[in-house]
Parts: sequence; structure tokens; C-alpha cells
Amino acid sequence: MFQDIDVGKLLELQKQGELALVDVRSPQEFEESTVPGSVNVPLFDDAERAEIGTLYKQVSVQAAKDRGLEIVSAKLPDFVRSFAAIPGRKAVFCWRGGMRSRTTATLLSLMDIRVYRLAGGYRAFRRWVVETLEQFEFKPRAIVLNGNTGTGKTDILHRLAADGYPVLDLEGMAGHRGSIFGQIGMKPNNQKTFEALLALRLLELNDKPYVVMEGESRRIGKACLPPFLVEAKERGEQLLLELPLAERVRHIVERYEPHRHKAECIEAFGRIRRRIHTPIAAEIGRAMHEDRFADACALLLESYYDPRYEHAVSSYADGNVTVVRAETVDEAYRLVKERLEAPAEAGAGVK
Repeated sequence: MFQDIDVGKLLELQKQGELALVDVRSPQEFEESTVPGSVNVPLFDDAERAEIGTLYKQVSVQAAKDRGLEIVSAKLPDFVRSFAAIPGRKAVFCWRGGMRSRTTATLLSLMDIRVYRLAGGYRAFRRWVVETLEQFEFKPRAIVLNGNTGTGKTDILHRLAADGYPVLDLEGMAGHRGSIFGQIGMKPNNQKTFEALLALRLLELNDKPYVVMEGESRRIGKACLPPFLVEAKERGEQLLLELPLAERVRHIVERYEPHRHKAECIEAFGRIRRRIHTPIAAEIGRAMHEDRFADACALLLESYYDPRYEHAVSSYADGNVTVVRAETVDEAYRLVKERLEAPAEAGAGVK
């Protein structure tokens, strides 16, 4: 009626672009964490899942099954149509490969929609992620983009990735830019989602001669880096970007769009205000309220972010730092590309 597959086979089929993953857990479960690339077609919504769980615990297993059957029967036509609208081969999973995915696969087979079922469900995938990261041996040489806030590190990474360079976008996986203002305009991921994205991306990159990443701290928003990646980053070649203050301010204002996120910017500033000399903090606050965001940004860089970054720069290993001086982010991107394309003996990898 349906075929069970393990995590390895599921990822192989997904990589080949031959499989659509369907998470039949409730929306709340899906929102918390899922297999990357999945779509959510819930067998039960959040309230229905809670109701059935209560019956299971407080009444009986049979009572929970009877109620589940009643709920599914009422929504079966729409449920089947949702699956029929998904093109190609499909694999379904629930929490542990139990009743919900079995019921889904059985019902779909009766309607001539053949699907795979992930044995062990999401729990098996999560176990695979944890074991993969615990045992991972990071083989490529790390090339790390460093530089003061606003030097365009993330923008350069995205452009390198678009050009086919091996890039590990840790901020993208975390859904956070790493600073106190880092979640503005973004949706932070939790640790489970971050680790799932990271494990899959690391496997894609581990046969590359080098990987370009940003000089992040151990924690990015809600996510923490595994120790082996922190060590690889610290051992790697450091490209230290240096840009004029005015260009950094322009880039930050363009990227963060503070006019659209004014309240969030003011709220974030409130969390660090006491760490800044009082008269300067007061001027930053006034500038924000008066929509003078470029002025506020320049003061934040000079009085808060740049001094904090000096400590990180002083910790770099001697002889492992290449300074990249540029007038614009565009020029910095061109210079970083030149460094990546330089001969290996010059300290950079070959594209």
C-alpha cells in the first residue's frame, strides 16, 4: 500500500529533486521544526490534536481513535485534494512514524495516490541531525569574512553564493543578523531548525577545498554554533574588510530599512542604551525619533559597535589576516572574489 523509507533514502530522493516532503503534523508542530523543504498538510489542526491527546490520556486509546476517525472523515475530500495538487512523488511523515502518517498513507493509497512514509517520522530525522553534527569532521578550509558592522559581509556572501562559490550562510540559517538589531525584518529560527539546515548544508559543502563564511560569534539570535564550526572559523583565513564610515552607514540604512521598522529599531536600541555614554545615547535616541537614521547609525557605529569589534580583531592569529580595503561594498566584493581566485599558495582557494 505504501513504502517505508529511512532518513538516508529520503534525503537522497530529495537531493535528486524527485520527492516532495509532506509533514502531516499539526501547524504548531510544523512551525516549531520540520524537515527543511517540507510542506504542511496537517491531518489534525492544533485544537484537534490537543483534543485527541486529552482523550488518549484521560479516557482511552479507543476513544481517541474514534474521535480521530470522526474528524478525518469530515475533512477527507479536502485532505486528499491537497495531496493530489502536489506534483511528483511524495513522502509523508508525522512525529514518530505512527498513526497520523500511517493513516495518511493508507487513505491516499485507496485513492491511488502512492506515497512513501518516513520510518520513525520527524523524530528519526532529528536524531540523524544530532548524530551528524556530533560526529561531523569539517574538511574544507574556512575563509572568514570579518570587518566592522556595515562592511557588507552578508551581502558579499549572498553574491558569492549566487556566483557559485561555496558559501555557508549562518545568518540565513539562523534567521538573524547576529546583533541586537539582528532580527529586524527577519524571522529567527530556533536551534532545531538551524541545526537541520546546517547539517544538510555541511554535507553539500564538505568536499569543497574551502568554504566562505562570516565571522560570527558562537550565538546568532536563538541559534548556537557547534564547537567544531567555531574552531574551523577561528583557524581559517580571515579576510578583514575595511570600508569608510559613510559607506557603512549607507549600506546599513539600505539593508535594515529603519523607516519601515522604526518601532523595532527604537525598541532594540533600548536594550543597549545603558551601555553607551549618556549624552551620546540621548542623541541617538533623538535621531531615531526624528527619523534621522543615518545620524543615529553613525553614532552607534562610532560609540558602540566599532569599539566592541576591536577586541575581536586583536584575537586573530598573526599572519592569518588579509586586510581588504575598499571604498564601496561593490569594490569589496570584487576584491574578495580576486582573493578567492588567487593561487592556493597565495593563501586563497581556487574557485
